[in-house]
Amino acid sequence: MALYVQKFGGTSVGSVERIGLVADKIKSFRDQGHDVVVVVSAMSGETNRLLSLAADITKTPSPRELDVLVSTGEQVTIALLAMALHERGCEAKSFTGDQIRILTDSAHTKARIKEIDVDAVQQELKAGRVVVVAGFQGVDEKGNTTTLGRGGSDTSAVAMAAALSADECQIYTDVDGVYTTDPRVVEKARRLERITFEEMLEMASLGSKVLQIRSVEFAGKYKVPLRVLSSFVEGDGTLITFEGDSKMEQPIISGIAFNRDEAKLTLVGVPDIPGAASRILGPVSAANIEVDMIVQNVAEDNTTDFTFTVHRNDYHRVMQVLQSVAEDLGAEAVRGDNAIAKVSIVGVGMRSHAGVASKMFDALAAENINILMISTSEIKVSVVIEEKYLELAVRALHTAFELDV
Repeated sequence: MALYVQKFGGTSVGSVERIGLVADKIKSFRDQGHDVVVVVSAMSGETNRLLSLAADITKTPSPRELDVLVSTGEQVTIALLAMALHERGCEAKSFTGDQIRILTDSAHTKARIKEIDVDAVQQELKAGRVVVVAGFQGVDEKGNTTTLGRGGSDTSAVAMAAALSADECQIYTDVDGVYTTDPRVVEKARRLERITFEEMLEMASLGSKVLQIRSVEFAGKYKVPLRVLSSFVEGDGTLITFEGDSKMEQPIISGIAFNRDEAKLTLVGVPDIPGAASRILGPVSAANIEVDMIVQNVAEDNTTDFTFTVHRNDYHRVMQVLQSVAEDLGAEAVRGDNAIAKVSIVGVGMRSHAGVASKMFDALAAENINILMISTSEIKVSVVIEEKYLELAVRALHTAFELDV
């Protein structure tokens, strides 16, 4: 029999009725003889409610106290789920991150896991119990409650699976797997039976919201088989594994990711001198703003146009930063565009096939879509286009690379 670590997110445990359905699913695994460790999030909307309470008290809450507050959401869920399992004749015991000792660093609201003491978990499993663990939280060396930040419960589950050498870490969500692209944009999108960690990392970083990047990185690092499943629909979901684990030849393109939250900025007429790029991006980095794609074009008059993209929320802040940078460098102007989007094709099959980028560009040209920027890696090609063409571009590429059902 196998050992499964199962993670259920906020929508999966969003009500007493749904917690009951989750308990039924867990019991079915126990009835088959499997060992099960369950990691749960707070009930849907609960974390936002707690943060709202803090905001009503102060605009600048102590990060330590904020962690103490929001961690109570998961504590409610683990107790209710354990009760639901008891009610079904399934022995279970709940644990907070502190009780198990999920040891983290002391970076409140965005802590990172250092190690997990699994002795208590293993003892409960040997006694035939389901272990229900609060996701998203841990404890530092001084005994302070910490939280792991965005996607923390996924990371908790993968870390627990790694520490226990689980046969599989199953992430239950409100979708039934990883799709070739967002089915809300392309009706013919199809669920993938499997995808590599590399591809999933690229998809997550490029806008796919199915899994958080940290959890995929963690699973890849510790070789934890990861499966995405639906809490509400029966099925095999999507297995995230290593390239070569499947005997089937990898498709050229596995999926198409896109991101609407992009903005583009250009410094025009920057003197083409050593260190110019550093003098541009240094102040941007100092403002704690992440830069994505970068393109530099050198003209014959010894000036360059320096273009890069950032998250759309940072657009106005970056414009302010670049105004002073332009004066310092003697650049001609600062230009910006916050009505752009990024579309990316992802697939490990690119390594063994030529002409993938040109096929992408041909498909976009056939729809009269202009490409503003291009970025490539070994298994990805990304383009920046006008936002109004985003859905048309995704549909065209999905058909061009034969991803339609």
